[in-house]
Amino acid sequence: MAKLNIVLFEPEIPANTGNIGRTCVATGTRLHLIEPLGFRLNEKEIRRAGMDYWQDLDVTRYINWEDFLEKNPDAKIYMATTKGKHVYTEVSYEPDCYIMFGKESAGIPEEILIEHPEECIRIPMIGETRSLNLSNSVAIVLYEALRQNQFDHMKLEGELHHLHWKE
Repeated sequence: MAKLNIVLFEPEIPANTGNIGRTCVATGTRLHLIEPLGFRLNEKEIRRAGMDYWQDLDVTRYINWEDFLEKNPDAKIYMATTKGKHVYTEVSYEPDCYIMFGKESAGIPEEILIEHPEECIRIPMIGETRSLNLSNSVAIVLYEALRQNQFDHMKLEGELHHLHWKE
């Protein structure tokens, strides 16, 4: 089974990373963390935001961007950035692609973006809004990629806890 991949480039806020980790567990998505991290992975903020799921998370850490590229040489990477020329819904996400998000304070470095203009995607916003919250941005783009892949291996129907749906 192919898996989508979320890549966080030097994440700084533990609560965002915890929320993203929880979203990855809920969707069967791999999480890739490119260091340096702006926090320790055992901080209480991460626990509050989803660390209780951390043991179920498919997560890999890399010492830097070069380490990530070396260990994922054939990765098809889409880079979510407010500087992107393409809207995130205009892309056809492969079932095993990587969707990268930058650190909260600065995004993905322009030295990386400039090498991948066709893979840079953006979430539309009004005016000159700096950006959306990182964990919200990940959820928006990830669920579009999952939708395009027919929510492969995901539960598509819910059930009531105390009552039953009428037929």
